[in-house]
Amino acid sequence: MWKATLLAICALLSACFCGNFVLGWFGQNDVQPQTQHSNQPSPDRNQDQSCFCHLTGVLDDCFCDVESIDVFNNFKIYPRIKKLTETDYFRYYKVNLKRPCPFWADDGHCAIKDCHVEPCPESKVPVGIKSGNYNKYSQAANTISDLSECEQAQELGAINSTLSNQSKEAFADWARHDDAQDHFCELDDETSPDAEYVDLLLNPERYTGYKGPSAWRVWNSIYEENCFKPRSVYRPLNPLAPSRGEPCCFSGEGFYNWLEGLCLEKRVFYRVISGLHSSINIHLSAEYLLDEGWGQSVWGPNVQEFRRRFDTAETKGEGTRRLKNLYFLYLMELRALYKVAPYFERTFINLYTGNSEEDSATKELLLQIFNEIKMFPMHFDEKSMFAGQKIEAKTLKEEFRLHFKNISRIMDCVGCSKCRLWGKLQTQGLGTALKILFSEKEIQNLPEHSPSKGFQLTRQEIVALLNGFGRLSTSIHQLHNFRQLLRDDR
Repeated sequence: MWKATLLAICALLSACFCGNFVLGWFGQNDVQPQTQHSNQPSPDRNQDQSCFCHLTGVLDDCFCDVESIDVFNNFKIYPRIKKLTETDYFRYYKVNLKRPCPFWADDGHCAIKDCHVEPCPESKVPVGIKSGNYNKYSQAANTISDLSECEQAQELGAINSTLSNQSKEAFADWARHDDAQDHFCELDDETSPDAEYVDLLLNPERYTGYKGPSAWRVWNSIYEENCFKPRSVYRPLNPLAPSRGEPCCFSGEGFYNWLEGLCLEKRVFYRVISGLHSSINIHLSAEYLLDEGWGQSVWGPNVQEFRRRFDTAETKGEGTRRLKNLYFLYLMELRALYKVAPYFERTFINLYTGNSEEDSATKELLLQIFNEIKMFPMHFDEKSMFAGQKIEAKTLKEEFRLHFKNISRIMDCVGCSKCRLWGKLQTQGLGTALKILFSEKEIQNLPEHSPSKGFQLTRQEIVALLNGFGRLSTSIHQLHNFRQLLRDDR
């Protein structure tokens, strides 16, 4: 009984950190920030560390403290995940950036040069990836792509003749299950002529200057229509929106009191979206256009921009909750990687690009990351979610899934191509993490020496999952850098 009471109290307290905001990703605010090189004095030098003064201690729902996550990520995970995402298997991402917005008339694409995405020429894509068989599990399966269609048919026929009827049925069930899987994201059709490979290293996530009504509409749609906001709450979720004369209890910290009436799952949904948004804003503050002269553009950390998005005074006390939501999301995706480790640890799983030496090194590096994650003692516990009555839990889970899937579709409404690229990748990575967390039984029953009909991941999902987590890891690492910059700026 006392455990149930404690769980209920902790779930209620999680509302304290459910802040989210619509400022940022696309630089919607018209206020022009100063760069770290500006000679303008800070409004209040005593507040330089106010972005971090309350970012400490235990996070709700996770029983994990910020300091432990910082040390674990910055020393154990970040160096390895950075190296992993620079390998050929993880740097090339196939995406359709030309899909029309399904919710409103397309108002055109951003004309700013930094919004442009340079697709990767086919000649630069590793042969094992562009062959189309990158979802197979062995080199032998991938070499089939080098055969003609006729030879493929003959070869497959020969392979099938060696399989038992039970194995044939298992592969058929596996294929049917793949078609019917509950995805949390709207996946791009990789066979579409509009789908192109993008080299993520040559198209980094950074501040592009994209802003205005188009950018506002994207985030407003995400927060106002898809985050379970009760109709009785009239204030926009954008914390910088006009107060409209509301009493103090509906502004700043008091505004989030209504979250206490929501169930744990819906509060978690808010924190996940807010954490993703926080991570994106950190990237844009860390990779800001500091100088655009006749020569090469200079990108780097912008302390004033970071302060504007996360400082306690600048954000009416919401900056800390935004950063804590980032840590919450980090723990959730970390848990997903912990859960999916057995899937990749099977010997026949091969991250195939065609370069056997590099493929082996990539697999080994991924397993090293999994081993480090297993050593982390304070994981997020997803078992408290969707744990009520069976029918109600199933309905809520489906609602949760459809809301997130809708958000992934909204990414096709982003006018900035580079913002759209990284928005689609990170929402797909988060969607894949959610798929993993709620596929525990299927993962536990994975066969050791053959593919599973109950759970599988495509290469697109694998690339998005690890790159998405890599972005969160980078955000926490960049927070350390901003701490130093703010301290030096005093």
